[in-house]
Amino acid sequence: MPTPRNLQPRVSVRGTVAAALAVVLLLGGSSAVQADDLDDRRAAAERQQAAKEKERESLESELEHTDTQLADAVLELDQVEGRLPVAEAELAVAEAELQRAEREAAILAQRLADAQLEEAQVTQKLQDGSGKVDAARGDIAQMAREEFRGSGSNSTIGLVTGAQSTEEFIDGYSVSSSAARIRARTLAELQDAEATARNLQARLTAIREVVTELKRLADENVESKEAAKQAAVERKAEIERLIAEQERLKARIERRKDAALESMQSNEQELSSIESDLKSIIRKQQERDERLAQQQDDRGSSGGSSGGGGSSGGEGGGGNSGAGTMSFLSYPTANPFITSPYGMRFHPVLNYSRLHAGTDFRAYCGTPILAAADGTVLYARTLAGLGNQVLIDHGYSSSGSSVMSSSNHLTSFAVSAGQRVSRGQLIGYSGTTGTSTACHLHFELYINGSTVDPMTWL
Repeated sequence: MPTPRNLQPRVSVRGTVAAALAVVLLLGGSSAVQADDLDDRRAAAERQQAAKEKERESLESELEHTDTQLADAVLELDQVEGRLPVAEAELAVAEAELQRAEREAAILAQRLADAQLEEAQVTQKLQDGSGKVDAARGDIAQMAREEFRGSGSNSTIGLVTGAQSTEEFIDGYSVSSSAARIRARTLAELQDAEATARNLQARLTAIREVVTELKRLADENVESKEAAKQAAVERKAEIERLIAEQERLKARIERRKDAALESMQSNEQELSSIESDLKSIIRKQQERDERLAQQQDDRGSSGGSSGGGGSSGGEGGGGNSGAGTMSFLSYPTANPFITSPYGMRFHPVLNYSRLHAGTDFRAYCGTPILAAADGTVLYARTLAGLGNQVLIDHGYSSSGSSVMSSSNHLTSFAVSAGQRVSRGQLIGYSGTTGTSTACHLHFELYINGSTVDPMTWL
């Protein structure tokens, strides 16, 4: 029977479509493991970069009060070295994508050429087969016309009644049977040719769909390949730039080391000078208070002024306001967040330990800075290392200790020397003046003229 034979081309068509579409799946699957590895590498580099960014405030604190140019170079180098592994991982991803796209392009081109060849072959078969169908149909039409013209002449009755002899009857019957077999065979050939033509047409349609899909995939591949190529070019250029920048910054850091050591020593001298100055002021306050007390004793007076209300704006200080009652200070910012505590610091470049004489609070540029307690402004001035500074004399604690606070690196002042201030009053705005690496508040606390950890009083 012809039917099973005629079904075979349909199976071949489905196989052709499936094979063509499987190309993309195979290409994707073959590079999946490599892509996962590269993605893991990039994710690890990005985590490393994020960790560096989180540690940036700590690095800024370590570099604080040193040479500004050195600090800037170290911070830039830190950014470059944080970005470099990420850029390298992105380059690896882009190059892998480009290689995958090039492999896919080659396979798609071969598949497309095979499909187009098969399309041409099936088209030729259809053209060849169309002649057989037309010929078979012509034979059937001719037989029908002949049957119509000689209707009934070849019937069994006619043969029996018209035959003159047995031999004539047999000859006539044989001719009639042979004609019937020819008609049946011709009809079968026509059905077979039409079925073959239908199957070939279905196969041609499927092949053309495959060709269309392969062309679409090829167009997409071109875009993907160009994007991957561009990404690889950009990442290579970025890596070359980062490496050059890395070398430049390292050289700059080396050149600035001597200047940084001098700057650090200068800042230490500045701190020592401040402490010496404050201790001198405290001695003068104490001497003044002793003189006032002696004068009162000499007059035999039992009352009068305690002598702690005035301020000389740089010499005396209003140190007695709140004396005997103050035991803590308020935070100098509305939303305090410590970025670096008081204590010894090891410079990451100079291999040099020195005292970080205050607590650093996160305070973006222009953040309001507040008085930690009532007192008198001793200084609203600009120093080389601490930048714009407001130093307040808060008087004496309940234990009799002199308490003074210093807010540094301000961008501007809201008070002036000699001015009385209240706890929480605006005294200035945060900035990055002096040897500072970024906007923040460097808050120092002086007890009896020496720095202590502010957190023990806040």
